[in-house]
Amino acid sequence: MFSDLLIANLDNALRTLTGLHAGSDRPYPGADVPDTLLRPWERQQAGRMMRVNHAGEVMAQALYTGQAAGTSDSELKAQLEHARNEEEDHLRWCQTRLRELNSRPSLLAPLWYGAGWSMGFLAARQGRGTNLGLVVAVENQVEEHLNSHLESLPVDDERSRAVVAQMRDDEVGHAATAESLGAESLPMPVRMAMGLFSKVLTRGALWI
Repeated sequence: MFSDLLIANLDNALRTLTGLHAGSDRPYPGADVPDTLLRPWERQQAGRMMRVNHAGEVMAQALYTGQAAGTSDSELKAQLEHARNEEEDHLRWCQTRLRELNSRPSLLAPLWYGAGWSMGFLAARQGRGTNLGLVVAVENQVEEHLNSHLESLPVDDERSRAVVAQMRDDEVGHAATAESLGAESLPMPVRMAMGLFSKVLTRGALWI
């Protein structure tokens, strides 16, 4: 029913934006890694980078929620919801690392959520191939972004690297699954627009 769908989507938005996400309860990847990052300016740098990652995970939550809401394909909906569940782990991990670094999430999180949900829902309405194609395009972008963070984080910040590396491996898995299920390549103008928006998110979340 539409009312159930509306309530479920609003619930996910509220849990995401208030930090009450559950996820699959996988352990925090940085738990057993010593936090040896001591210099204040490096902790500030790492905090800003993890804020960008957290903003990306807010958008991923919205994206998968919108995609699941927009499809009537029960198999695909289940797969999208499984991926979203793993993305909730990422949100929790990023939030934990932000607290450790005495940093905070982006103040623009509601904007990232709204943009992600709209993009996901519109893609879903175009059919299974486009819906899955969006997963591949987004996850490929995220993989590239996380790889750059693995290189750019302060040298001593092995704890953040442990978190980012696990997130990157999960995103690669999501893209591979989508490809195996029949993802179609998105048109070049769409991919270019997504790349532009990714830069806006990165720059915006870095400072705001």
